[in-house]
Amino acid sequence: MEDLVVRIAGPDDVHAIMELALMACEENGFMNPNPQKLLTDIWSALNLDNGMIGIIRPAGSNEIEGVVVLRIGNMWYGDDRVLEEKAIFIHPKFRSAKGGRARRLCEFSKKAADQLGIPLIIGVLSNHRTAGKVRLYKRIFGEPTGAFFLYGARTGNAALSTEH
Repeated sequence: MEDLVVRIAGPDDVHAIMELALMACEENGFMNPNPQKLLTDIWSALNLDNGMIGIIRPAGSNEIEGVVVLRIGNMWYGDDRVLEEKAIFIHPKFRSAKGGRARRLCEFSKKAADQLGIPLIIGVLSNHRTAGKVRLYKRIFGEPTGAFFLYGARTGNAALSTEH
């Protein structure tokens, strides 16, 4: 498990991260992804421009096992900065493997927020494996504040293949 270290991703990781991002959109998204828009946010974070990406990619491996995309922004009603988790995703191949990849990525996010001195905001907008994600987040972050509701759309593969 020594190789299961979360590190800050850099521009060289872009292709593998984009592959995982599109996979995450297919599994969790409720709208069709725009690869250019994804790339814009991801590229900025890879260059530490108002964000960062934490990845689990063992030395010598071409595969990213897990990723968390964090962006710095403001709430719509104020000027204070927040660190927003845009996505956390474990490659399906590694979900049942030992090592606590999702937990490690969550701890990375907490550490980033602590080091930046700003709050971390996270939402689970998915109907796929939601209960497990919420249990994990409760263990790591405590009780949730608020909830997401989605009207007029579904999440996951069915949502992306349905024309509206």
